[in-house]
Amino acid sequence: MEVTRLLLTGNEAIVYGAIDAGCRFYAGYPITPSSEIMHLMAKELPRIGGVFIQAEDELAAINMVVGASWAGAKAMTATSGPGLSLMQEGLGYAVMTETPLVLVDVMRAGPATGQATKPAQGDVMPARWGRHGDQYIPIIAPATPQEAYDYTIWAFNIAEELRTPVIVLIDEFIGHGREVVFRKTNIKLIERRKPRSRDEPPFGSDDPRIAPPMPVFGEGFYVMVTGSTHKPMGYRDVHSFETHYKLVTRLKEKIWGNMDKLFKYELHGEPEKAEKAIVCFGSVYRSALEAWKKVKDDTVLIRLNTLWPMNYDLLKKLLSNVSRVVVPELNLGQIIYDVMASVDVSVQVKGVHKVGGGIPIYPSEIINALER
Repeated sequence: MEVTRLLLTGNEAIVYGAIDAGCRFYAGYPITPSSEIMHLMAKELPRIGGVFIQAEDELAAINMVVGASWAGAKAMTATSGPGLSLMQEGLGYAVMTETPLVLVDVMRAGPATGQATKPAQGDVMPARWGRHGDQYIPIIAPATPQEAYDYTIWAFNIAEELRTPVIVLIDEFIGHGREVVFRKTNIKLIERRKPRSRDEPPFGSDDPRIAPPMPVFGEGFYVMVTGSTHKPMGYRDVHSFETHYKLVTRLKEKIWGNMDKLFKYELHGEPEKAEKAIVCFGSVYRSALEAWKKVKDDTVLIRLNTLWPMNYDLLKKLLSNVSRVVVPELNLGQIIYDVMASVDVSVQVKGVHKVGGGIPIYPSEIINALER
């Protein structure tokens, strides 16, 4: 595999990761601190025969991406907190219609307009649960510009294989942080499966872990695409318990049943010997790693690369011997609830929370929480 060494921000790395994954359509609306993704897409996509559209708002952008995906394109958008809120209905429609797409959320301090130029990690719960109804979207969390590149490619592969939206969560620290990134060639890419005949159901599968084939508009397949409850051939059925239950449980199992493919984590230390633990994700990982290096004899560090689906059984196993867990987050506490759900009530779970002003969590703060 050949690589090209580039000096990129996390936002720029996402653009090149998307292009190398085969993305040829982008629709978005500028919003700090994600705007550089849109700016670079506007420059690069036309050069390779792709399509860039600046939409009138985030509602239009997400629906344009859905339409482009059904027209056969690998498609994406990017936004930040308020824009994510506006895209939630379109994301729910994408879940129900099993539309592959990638959405990048460069998190900032909220609620509302908040601090538009300051980093935060407050969008974990909105990314998981911001839509109504029973639905599940894979969420992955890079920690560096290099991972922003690599994980964007991974996000497109997940989206194509499982016919699902995928959310990539970074924050302003990563989005605007500039580092050496290795751009790769001969990348293994996954393409969506097309029907073999008109009789193959586009919304049904014998194995719920395997996504059904996806027809492309204009290629001779007759398919109904609706956000209403529908049968395997796409016909609406908005009254039947059996139809709805079978549909939404399959949509869940398509994500949850592929836990082995979707859940990734990074481990430092030996869980069987550890008395304490640090659990973190995203940009906080750098401080957590520095803290762990100073106290590693009795401590294990778990960095969550995947935030949804969450492998609670594995997390419980990794934390089975500890008496204290520190969870540093650039919010007032969101991942900490996953940790609480994974340990015995006798285990002390302590959060290190900081949000606003662009101030990071320092290694010393994590060490202090471990020792007190």
